[in-house]
Amino acid sequence: MSRFSKPLHHINPWKIKEGKLVYDNPWIAVHHDNVVTPGGSNGIYGTVHFKNLAIGIVPIDEEGYTWLVGQYRYALKRWSWEIPEGGCPIGTNPLTTAKRELKEEAGLKAQLWTKIAEFDLSNCVSDESGIIFIAEGITIGASEPDESEELELIRIPFKESYDMALNGQIRDAVSIIGLMKVAQLRPELVK
Repeated sequence: MSRFSKPLHHINPWKIKEGKLVYDNPWIAVHHDNVVTPGGSNGIYGTVHFKNLAIGIVPIDEEGYTWLVGQYRYALKRWSWEIPEGGCPIGTNPLTTAKRELKEEAGLKAQLWTKIAEFDLSNCVSDESGIIFIAEGITIGASEPDESEELELIRIPFKESYDMALNGQIRDAVSIIGLMKVAQLRPELVK
């Protein structure tokens, strides 16, 4: 048994004196808390609660190719290459969301789905977490992006997408996690 199999400190050392919701929309809620820190001093803490799980999909076809989605990311003010991704409302089925997002963003359907990763993003200020799937047995169709999305789609050898993550051309955390995990599980794709 690993010494890391149980949390070293599983009791919350933070004490909330007063908390308030300062912003709320369909996707996030921002909270401001007055706290007593683990060291006993007074402080503040701001957190972002996400109302969706982040879902990522790494589609792999029989030739060892994958698909990347390119889009301008408003918050970053720049273009981003990513694996197909989307938001899964908390309490709903992540696989159902993954299938929907793969069809919407890439026009793809898959026969075989495997969950390969669960993760937390930016856990110092948010509770956003997510799940990544490999999708195989690919059937190609037409994409159906949301009206708020202007997407570019490319099909490339998996190794090329992996190299893009390694050299910084892909900076999206969900994509990097997914591509690195697939490379670990399927090393023949990066040779």
